[in-house]
Amino acid sequence: MFNQIVLLCRPGFEKECAGEVIEHANKLQFPAYIQTKEKSGVVFLVSSSEQQTDALITRINFRQLIFVRQWFTSWSSQGTNIISLDETDRLPDILKPIKCFAKELYDVELDYPDTNEGKSLNKFCKQFKPHLVNALKKNRLLSAHARWRLHLFFTDSLNVMIGIAPIDNSDKNAMGISRLKMPGAAPSRSTLKLDEAIKWFLSDEQQPQLFKPGLTAVDLGAAPGGWSWQLVQRGCHVTAIDNGPMQTELMKTGMVEHLKTDAFTYTPARKVDWLVCDMAERPLHVSRLIARWFTNNYCRNAIFNLKLPMKKRLVNVQECLALIEQILTQEKIKHTIQAKHLYHDREEITVCITT
Repeated sequence: MFNQIVLLCRPGFEKECAGEVIEHANKLQFPAYIQTKEKSGVVFLVSSSEQQTDALITRINFRQLIFVRQWFTSWSSQGTNIISLDETDRLPDILKPIKCFAKELYDVELDYPDTNEGKSLNKFCKQFKPHLVNALKKNRLLSAHARWRLHLFFTDSLNVMIGIAPIDNSDKNAMGISRLKMPGAAPSRSTLKLDEAIKWFLSDEQQPQLFKPGLTAVDLGAAPGGWSWQLVQRGCHVTAIDNGPMQTELMKTGMVEHLKTDAFTYTPARKVDWLVCDMAERPLHVSRLIARWFTNNYCRNAIFNLKLPMKKRLVNVQECLALIEQILTQEKIKHTIQAKHLYHDREEITVCITT
């Protein structure tokens, strides 16, 4: 029986993760309650009825969840979701419940909390996974045509939760973490935020269409150039707006024009393909600025960060997104808004608007 959904998030954002998923559950009239612990990086949506949670995990659109990195339904037996394993041979205790699943399984993901303590399990999971995969194949428990992924969530090397998630309604990256290598030539680590955002918000088909050589972009709050560098790598000509200095090597590319002026008052001479913005400003202030760029026909698309306050972060996010949605709708601008607390984000979320 699958009686709860396990949701992974950035430690410290359990409240926001819980708040948005319970809102979705309530809209679907699914009786459930939340269990979590502060800074654990894990939230449990527990069913308060006999309804199957695997139905809920297919009805909520995963891409609409902002603070959830990864999720899966968890199998319960004899009132507990945690299975204790034999230290000498863990496989039999794991295979037994899997053989009872009514769904075919495509592959397997081994998870653990994204905390300092949880990360100590990384080596164990890497070593254990090949043995598990071989056992699953030997028992014919994996199918290339299946639509569900097997999840093993280890609280330590001898205790595990077992569950499943739909592969087309969850993150394709293990634990919802995009493993990106820091480019040595990039001016700052912030470049990884934009790289991850492009890969998350845009499909493999969209990326070469919406980011290709010859397009134009404006980077508000650009210095020292982490986001501008990422745009240049994709062939875009960038106007960087910031009173601070830009990386010398980036400026030598000839692809960046640096203007030392106020990002909130600057206006482009002509419409640009992309507006990007990563400024430490009040989120509502940034939201109004972004909306103004669209209503004034300054840009076609935008990716930007909203820095979050310490309290009422979920409410703040919802207010900002609702404001932008309202303004663009009133101006009859056809658009798509997506938002995500990306792995490389910290106290912010990233938003993408395409038209």
